[in-house]
Amino acid sequence: MINKLKTFINGVSFEMKKVSWPSWSELRGSTIVVLGLSLILSIFLFIVDFVLSRLLNVIL
Repeated sequence: MINKLKTFINGVSFEMKKVSWPSWSELRGSTIVVLGLSLILSIFLFIVDFVLSRLLNVIL
């Protein structure tokens, strides 16, 4: 059990050395893009939901 855990931890540390981490400016830019697109999508879905609910109220 302990040997399997050591092997796992060694494998994880080996793989983590291969990871290419983004710089702070890249991370900040990506975060802004994700938040902006999430905001746009939520506004779009709110408008579609509002229009469809009004349309259903008129029909029914």
